[in-house]
Amino acid sequence: MGGVCVLAYSGGLDTSVSIPWIRERGYEVVALTVDVGQGEDLDAVRERALACGAREALVVDAREEFARDFVLPALRANALYEGKYPLVSALSRPLIARHLARVAREVGAGAVAHGCTGKGNDQVRFEVSLAALAPDLEVLAPIRDSEMSREKAMAYAAEKGVPVPATPSAPYSIDENLWGRAAEAGVLEDPWEAPPARVFAITADPERAPDAPEELVISFREGTPASLDGRELPLADLIRELTGRAGAHGVGRVDMVENRRVGIKSREVYEVPAAQVLIAAHRDLEDLTLERDLAHFKADLEPVYARLVYDGLWFSPLREALDAFFAKTQEPVTGEVRVRLYKGSCQVVGRRSPNSLYDPSLATYGSGDAFRHADARGYVSIYGLPLRVWARRRRP
Repeated sequence: MGGVCVLAYSGGLDTSVSIPWIRERGYEVVALTVDVGQGEDLDAVRERALACGAREALVVDAREEFARDFVLPALRANALYEGKYPLVSALSRPLIARHLARVAREVGAGAVAHGCTGKGNDQVRFEVSLAALAPDLEVLAPIRDSEMSREKAMAYAAEKGVPVPATPSAPYSIDENLWGRAAEAGVLEDPWEAPPARVFAITADPERAPDAPEELVISFREGTPASLDGRELPLADLIRELTGRAGAHGVGRVDMVENRRVGIKSREVYEVPAAQVLIAAHRDLEDLTLERDLAHFKADLEPVYARLVYDGLWFSPLREALDAFFAKTQEPVTGEVRVRLYKGSCQVVGRRSPNSLYDPSLATYGSGDAFRHADARGYVSIYGLPLRVWARRRRP
């Protein structure tokens, strides 16, 4: 043991108590905080890391990188784990792992560390990513390896004089980034109990949201969000603004019991206003612009992609291959989508595209109908032929 260890440092309870734990095992600690849009005072986080005993505390601004390299591919895949969760933490972990490996090389570290528990998904995401990126590095997991509960962690923090934000009365575990916010632990561990109001931070109570709906227009260029209400914005800025506007209407609350990679069920509460709006708008524009068989096949692969990323396999050949497929599907996905926000709901109310496959002359039931109705009789007869043959063989 000994040498230098680079710790993925969030500033929360688990990573803060990890610093003295790692130092007790003979390492100098370099704390690495990656800014993925968590909205914290990162100067304060850096100072906390130093106060906890880190030799050095580094902060990397990776917001644009996160939006471009991780959020955008997931959006193009309409990625929702188990149909609900838009991969908030699952997307940031491989990015953080990438920077952990890079900084470890730069400072000559032989080890890296994370603050995950043995029950969580993030231990898998970090360590599997690191196995792909830097398999020679030792990985320390202080909370998991010491089997430190949150109560023990808070007692350990008090013993070591570690400044941490969690208290026994509100022991929530919070993870936030540009794509959303996740909360677990405390009263949330009872799936029957409604989440208390203090759990939510970026979404309004839908019952107290504005009484008037708000409409906004999102434009896409080859599957990439390009503008909001006609204003061209970098992707990270567009997501931030949409988070505020949709969150003000109570859009984006997800309360679910999900199946973790380690085999247990966990109750999680998410706030994902921008993700919910953008995935709904993007999916709707695809409905307008993708050929039928391509759209159906893509929809079959989307949950595969979501499970893959959720399970920590971002740096895998299958994810890379799926990204290549999804990127190809986005070539015609250009246009505008009009979305209405109202008291917790997000509803697409209009869409248009220069690549639209919607043909009014074929879709109409009124005058100007160009559909050849006479052709339908033969089509239906041939389409149903296998079942007619099968049915005749079954008759007594």
